[in-house]
Amino acid sequence: MSSFTHTSAVQRIYEQHHSWLNGWLKGKLHNACDAADVAHDTFVRILVSRNAMQIREPRDYLTTIARGLVIDRYRRRAIEAAYLEALAARPEVTEISEEDKAVVIETLVAVDKTLASLGARVQKIFMLSQVEGLSYQQIADELSLSLTTVKKYMVRAFTECSLIMAGL
Repeated sequence: MSSFTHTSAVQRIYEQHHSWLNGWLKGKLHNACDAADVAHDTFVRILVSRNAMQIREPRDYLTTIARGLVIDRYRRRAIEAAYLEALAARPEVTEISEEDKAVVIETLVAVDKTLASLGARVQKIFMLSQVEGLSYQQIADELSLSLTTVKKYMVRAFTECSLIMAGL
C-alpha cells in the first residue's frame, strides 16, 4: 500500500471519529487534557502501524488501542508514584534531575511491561529474587519448584531485561 493511501485512510478515520474518541476518553479519564493526549497517541499508533486500509470497524479499533494506552498510562503513573515514594523514603537526601527521573521511570515501565509479558510465575520469581532478596533456593522452596526451574526463569527474565537496557 502506498504511503499516500495509508495517510489518506488515517485522515478519513481521524475526521470521522476523532471527536467521538475524544469524548469517549473524556468520559473514561475525566480530564480533557489526558483525553486529548490519549486520542492523539491513538492516531499516532494507527499512522505508524501502516494498516489503516484494513480497518473495518474504526470505533472498535480506536477503542481497543485507546483502552491499551489508558492502561499503559495508569501503569506508568503507578510506577512513577512508587519510584518517587521510594526516593522520598531514603534516609539521605537524593537530588535527581528531571531527565534522570524520566529515564529511570521509562526503564522501570519497560521492565514492568517485559516482566508482565513473561507471565505471572516468572514475574513472581524475579520479584522474590530482586526485590525481596530471596536466594534461588529459598524461592524454589517457597514456590515448590525445582532449583533448576527457578534458575531457568531467572535467566529468561534477566535476558529480556538486558534486551530492554540495550534498547534504551
